[in-house]
Order: sequence, then structure tokens, then C-alpha cells
Amino acid sequence: MLEGYLAPTRAEKGCLRYDLFQDLEDAKKFTFIEEWESKEDLDAHSRSAHLAAGRARLEGKRAGAWVQLLVEL
Repeated sequence: MLEGYLAPTRAEKGCLRYDLFQDLEDAKKFTFIEEWESKEDLDAHSRSAHLAAGRARLEGKRAGAWVQLLVEL
């Protein structure tokens, strides 16, 4: 299911990297690593139709999520 985010997100304006990883010790844990040209592009991604649809499909199926925004030095 999460793999379905990859292609449409990678095609979005400003997406430099969008990769999905699975925890080696807990197969139920996943991490997306994303890199965007700008905060505006990231914000547009957050409002995208495919993310909204994915969130609806995942409703009640995930324990939690957290987002950490970083800037390269």
C-alpha cells in the first residue's frame, strides 16, 4: 500500500527524493525519506490528492506517525 505513494510523489513538482524504507527489526515500521526543492513544494505535496486518499485508506491501520523537518547545513 505504501509503495503506491512513490511514483505519484516522485512526479510532483520539486520532489528531489522520495524513498520508502522498512525497519529490519520490525516489519511493521516504515520510514519515508523525502527531499524537496522548497518548503512550498513540500506543502503542496502535503495537500496532494494521492496523499489524502492514502491517509483515508490507512485510517485506523497505523499506530502513529511523526514528521521531522530538517535543513541541510
